[in-house]
Amino acid sequence: MSISIENLTNCILGQAKDKQRFFVAIAGPPAAGKTTICSELENRLALETSVAVVAMDGFHYDNRILNDLNRFHRKGAPDTFDVTGLQLLLQGLTQQTNPVAAPVFDRQQDLSRSSARMIHPEDHIILVEGNYLLCDTAPWKELHVLFDLTVLMKEPISLLEERLVQRWLDHDHTQEQAKQRAHSNDLPNAEYVLKHSVRADYELSS
Repeated sequence: MSISIENLTNCILGQAKDKQRFFVAIAGPPAAGKTTICSELENRLALETSVAVVAMDGFHYDNRILNDLNRFHRKGAPDTFDVTGLQLLLQGLTQQTNPVAAPVFDRQQDLSRSSARMIHPEDHIILVEGNYLLCDTAPWKELHVLFDLTVLMKEPISLLEERLVQRWLDHDHTQEQAKQRAHSNDLPNAEYVLKHSVRADYELSS
């Protein structure tokens, strides 16, 4: 079901009001606008209750590990994340009694910074953002039981391609390099998300 950001905000607040903690998954392909929507949703929800964000990108394997696995060229693919680490963090947050630190991915340095974002016991709504959160493949599907409400960001593949190429141009790639990076890794990842994501409670466009 398609929904606006305004209605989604009200829906989350309505469903979460009688729960001590409420988990919202915001999934979708790369460049679909997840981070932007997650930030806007966080700001809207924060007017009414306490909110924290957990980003899947914080669980990127380190480049050294990816090199050891011969997977650096596919960084960002489904098998290049510490899914178990993400699962353990989310499970721990269901019964949280003390502040917990979560990792954050630093795009400029191209690495995850551990203990970079604090999540407090009083945080009411947890927004979990990432590409593969709703995928029906192992081990990602093990996360589904943890989410109270799910949102899938959907955009035409042509728009995703345009955004992904621009993302690499913004990182000082040439046009040829940007297109090669997008087509060799980012777009296959986007197609994977669109193919394998289960039906979400709501769909949203950026």
